[in-house]
Amino acid sequence: MTASGSKRVLIVEDERDILKLVTHYLEKEGFRVLTATTGIEALKKIQEEKPDLLMLDLMLPEMDGLEVCKRVRAAPETAMLPIIMLTAKAEESDTVIGLELGADDYVTKPFSPKALVARAKALLRRLERAPAAESTRYRYGPLAMDLGRHEVRLGEKEVLLTAKEFGLLEHLLRNPGRVLTRDILLNAVWGYDYYGTTRTVDVHIRRLKQKLPLLDEAIVSVKSMGYKLKEL
Repeated sequence: MTASGSKRVLIVEDERDILKLVTHYLEKEGFRVLTATTGIEALKKIQEEKPDLLMLDLMLPEMDGLEVCKRVRAAPETAMLPIIMLTAKAEESDTVIGLELGADDYVTKPFSPKALVARAKALLRRLERAPAAESTRYRYGPLAMDLGRHEVRLGEKEVLLTAKEFGLLEHLLRNPGRVLTRDILLNAVWGYDYYGTTRTVDVHIRRLKQKLPLLDEAIVSVKSMGYKLKEL
């Protein structure tokens, strides 16, 4: 199955022209598309339809995209739902807040529909493991990662990570002691030639440290370069 085959994408956008355009490109690539035009409607459809991916505009009537994102991440049953935020360039500070709240990725308007579809495919591909990867496991002290189960545990407790947080942690665990530049991490984890701000990596590293405090000192910031995971 391809990344798009039978996958359901919920687009939450109140601008009808954009909604229609994105729907057209996604359906052309084999996605099944659901739509919502308000934040309240989005939460209802997420609960009822259980989409595989959420494309979420920041500026929405009734409830904005940031609040929708916050509620999606707060609910255990949707905590790992992949989220791409759609933002205007003037909303850069809101974009960072969106990443802080758990959005996996973002695109700024005006955007290329083809580029948006490519990001959707890349994000979903991270969740589809090849058979060879199914038995791969990593350990870092009491931290254990199981790629086949898409699971991270700290001792006996499971820690819920978003798709990008999971991918970022996996790349760090694969390369202990190695300095990984922000560009390397963007291209490896986000899965395409990324042209967005490198602040995306910083925000996701910060979120990883919040969810897994043992990484607070283990992940070291290397000035003007990127990050490395200390070897145990």
